Amino acid sequence: MLTTAQITQLETQALCVREQIIRLATDGGCFLGASLSCADLILYLYTHFLNVHPGNLNDPQRDYLFLSKGHDVPALYATFATLGWLPEERLRNHLKPHDHIYWHPNRAIPGVEFHAGSLGHLLAVAAGVAYDCKLRGQQNKVVVITGDGELNEGSNWEALLVANAYKLDNLLVVVDRNGFQANVETEALIPLEPLEEKFEAFGCAVARVNGHDFLALHEALQRFPYAAARPSSLIADTVRGQGLPSIARRADRWFCNFAPDEVADLLAELQGTHTAVLTSAALMVR
Repeated sequence: MLTTAQITQLETQALCVREQIIRLATDGGCFLGASLSCADLILYLYTHFLNVHPGNLNDPQRDYLFLSKGHDVPALYATFATLGWLPEERLRNHLKPHDHIYWHPNRAIPGVEFHAGSLGHLLAVAAGVAYDCKLRGQQNKVVVITGDGELNEGSNWEALLVANAYKLDNLLVVVDRNGFQANVETEALIPLEPLEEKFEAFGCAVARVNGHDFLALHEALQRFPYAAARPSSLIADTVRGQGLPSIARRADRWFCNFAPDEVADLLAELQGTHTAVLTSAALMVR
């Protein structure tokens, strides 16, 4: 069980992560909405689930996280900066030709496991790593984060068939279920639901949670693996643009490139939303 202090710390860190993401949405821009939707997932996984940090990247026993929805890399960069893995000032090199901080993950950044950009690729890579760990008799946890629209790629389902065949119960597929694929709602383009049943049909044991609720995430992930000899899937229901009511759930806020004064306004909006949530929570406790 997470303590109240731990939840407070996670909420404070998540605020810092979102601030960093917003600051990347200028001078060339970034995929802001989707990065905000998976910020809590990435932060929780690195702080409370995965055994991986800058000091053990060469340890064969460590865990792995693959960000298959690579356009959400601002959330990964921002998490690394918030946790002290990446110098915060280096984020100012975003899209600059002399660094590797750009729109998709690059393994030149310590902690990034694999290049991503073409959707539908990294579930297969993660399954291969999970199988290698099994062959070596190791207990590594292997996590891959996919987008929901990304699940239209058939390669994901082929990889799940292989993961089930090889009983990869060390593999966890986390779906950032924010309901959008680029600038279209997923259910209006190629409907995904019932998503739990689809994962179950391909051999996964499945859980579904609110992807912004740290306590719910903790309780769900403490049960991993969800079944012996089967890969696990965690469907995390999220809000694209979480933390910014002005852009949340807006199809046109897929990719954002704001002027500096707009960034300042969004940071103020984020702070106001965060304060309002904390105040509401305090009143509920009373």
